[in-house]
This record gives sequence, structure tokens and C-alpha cells, in this order.
Amino acid sequence: MTIITFKGKICLDIAYMERQFWNTRYSEHDFVYGKAPNQFFKQFIDTHKPGTILLPAEGEGRNSRYAASKGWRVDAFDFSEVATAKALKLTESLRPSINYWTQDIATFKATKRYDAVALIYVHLPQALRQVFHEEVFNALQSGGFLVFEAFAKEQVNMKSGGPKDLSLLYDAPSICSDFPFLHLLSCGQKEIELNEGEFHKGKATVLQLIGQRL
Repeated sequence: MTIITFKGKICLDIAYMERQFWNTRYSEHDFVYGKAPNQFFKQFIDTHKPGTILLPAEGEGRNSRYAASKGWRVDAFDFSEVATAKALKLTESLRPSINYWTQDIATFKATKRYDAVALIYVHLPQALRQVFHEEVFNALQSGGFLVFEAFAKEQVNMKSGGPKDLSLLYDAPSICSDFPFLHLLSCGQKEIELNEGEFHKGKATVLQLIGQRL
């Protein structure tokens, strides 16, 4: 187990064990969440003018591929080396429109600004989530959009996917408070029918948010 520094404190790198879990999952299955884009993300892409977009924790590249096919210039990363390799293979025909690399969210700093950032099922502990969301806001240029979908706390007892730890599930007030300077165009909790591969399948309770930096 490695050691990391977070906000000046040394702590055990739990993310190391998490990375090993995801590397194994991505290795043992074809495409964990399928090759088709997330439907909420797809709706945004289909109704907005192409520009630059950042996709953190992008997994095997399904959303990156769709955005690039619609003319977006994509930066994306994931902390799983296996996911990165699969994403590069899946999106090979669309490069150089897609720039994909391996990185841990805990080390992400906003060094560029984008027309959009999409967070699709990025579940984090509260302290890391708040720091990361601040960087996400900093990565949006004026007029840029945040596209957010994740499991709500009510998902904890459902079998359609997501963490079974309440602290890793979200509620609308907490997520909205992470982005106090974002103009919310829509924000709500919904019950939807997921059909995203083997691990996102069935009725699910999610939070969906579209916000804009003015």
C-alpha cells in the first residue's frame, strides 16, 4: 500500500486498492458499461455546439468516443491503466480529437479551461469530492457547462449499480453546494431505467445536473 499526501496530511492510499479493483474489473469484462454513451450525456452533446470537453474518470471511453464523433475535442482520463488502454483502442479512429491519459482524481489540477466538463458516475469521499469539484469549476471557461449524473443516496438498496456506501452516494443540496458560483440550468433527482452494460442495469435513482459558469 502506498502513501499519499492530501491537503498537507499523509494518509494511506486507499485509492491504490480501488485502482486494483477497477483494473481487475476492466480486465475480466469486455466493456463494463457498454460502448454506447450515457443517455444524459448524449442528450447534452446532441443539443450543444461542439467545443472542448473534459471527461474525468472516463473509464473505457464510451462517452469520449461519442463526443468526438459529434465534433467535440476531448480531454479524458481515468486512474485505471486497463481502462485507459481499452479507451485508447476504442477511440483510436477518432484521434487526435481525443487526448486520453491515466491520472488519479486526487492529483488533478485545472491547468486548462473547457467549454464543458462531464462527470458521469464519479463517486468520491466528501473531502476529496469537494476539492475536486472546486478544480472542476476552475476548469470551466466563462459560459462553460457542467454535465453531471450520479447515483443518489436512495440508490443504496437498489441492485442496478453504484456504491453501497451511503457516504459515496449523493444528494442534491450537497452537490449544489459544491458549485455555489455555477448557474444551475437544471438539477433534479429522478428514477430512470439504466441499460449500460452488466453493472448499470435496471431501475435506478440518480441526480442529474446541468450548470453554466457565467
